[in-house]
Amino acid sequence: MIVGYTAGVFDLFHVGHVNMLKTARGLCDKLIVAVSSDELVSYKNKKSVICFEDRKAVVESCKYVDIVVGQYDLDKFNAYKKLKFDVIFVGDDWYQKDQWIDLEKKISPAKVIFIPYTKSTSSTLINKIIEDKRK
Repeated sequence: MIVGYTAGVFDLFHVGHVNMLKTARGLCDKLIVAVSSDELVSYKNKKSVICFEDRKAVVESCKYVDIVVGQYDLDKFNAYKKLKFDVIFVGDDWYQKDQWIDLEKKISPAKVIFIPYTKSTSSTLINKIIEDKRK
């Protein structure tokens, strides 16, 4: 059984999130998804529109997801040690970034797989559209 893992904020759940989760689930037998806590989101000086518990509930309702956990820090190696996944899925906008190259070495034989990023939408873009319409 191949256990997959991915993490994200999953604010304003949209087709990009669905595409990521659907693709990831197609590449593993069991998909664990970590949803970032409100406190963790604030590290980027951002605030999610939807609260943590509600974002978790939305992700839990997705048919591609088997288990939802909270993500309280960005340490993917600790997540690996705790959850024992075989593959971690990351958006391809992170491809060839040093942190992912280093992580793959640390978690070997587990792998990092980059999933195509849906360029047509993002929570940031949706927020911008909403802000522009309010002006």
